[in-house]
Amino acid sequence: MSQLFFTQKIENGFAVFEEEEGRHLSTVLRKKSGDLLQLTDGKGFYYEAELADAGKRQVLARIISKTAAPLLRPARLHIGIAPTKQMERLEWFLEKATEIGVEEITPLFCQRSERDSLRLDRLEKVLVSAMKQSLRSWLPKLNAPTKFQDFAKKTSEAQKRLAWCSDEPLPHLKFTIDPLMDTVIVIGPEGDFSPEEIRIALENGFQGVSLGKARLRTETAGLFAVTIFNLSNVVNG
Repeated sequence: MSQLFFTQKIENGFAVFEEEEGRHLSTVLRKKSGDLLQLTDGKGFYYEAELADAGKRQVLARIISKTAAPLLRPARLHIGIAPTKQMERLEWFLEKATEIGVEEITPLFCQRSERDSLRLDRLEKVLVSAMKQSLRSWLPKLNAPTKFQDFAKKTSEAQKRLAWCSDEPLPHLKFTIDPLMDTVIVIGPEGDFSPEEIRIALENGFQGVSLGKARLRTETAGLFAVTIFNLSNVVNG
């Protein structure tokens, strides 16, 4: 598979491409009727399809076969992360996390957050592009931004980890992960979580963990956490 296309509009044996993806197929790549395509719905399936209509009004492909992709790992990973002040840094995290493997991402508005608004449509495009580039068939779920206190109180994953810069020694994240359990890991802003946020998280079942001695940028810490979780499945799998 050298190139992967994406659409979630698959019904009655046909795939209908959204305007941007369709325009890329027909105008940029100059695909024509009869060309074979590999595509995914972002829900764990690959499709082989034959381009049936590459017109200006619609781009339509006839499904030939459907294949279920294996799950990334036995358990799901959910990352909660404070948006960075510079959007390109958050987009970098989303891109790399998708390539490595994450099921769900929630932007967290914290007391010390550097940003209080996001364009989810732009971030969704980053996720789709990274999924296609890495030839994955699972599109991470991107949730609406949530206040950290609300998130800490309602999240239901089996393992809940809070990465923060404590004055007291904390166990390293890699020693606290059970790769068979659904896990949420939260990463704070550059100024770290506030004492109140830490208290609320600990009271709601989060375990404080360290990511090492170095002080990491938010997006670096997020990617490090994603990598550790995926490696725990490689080592234990």
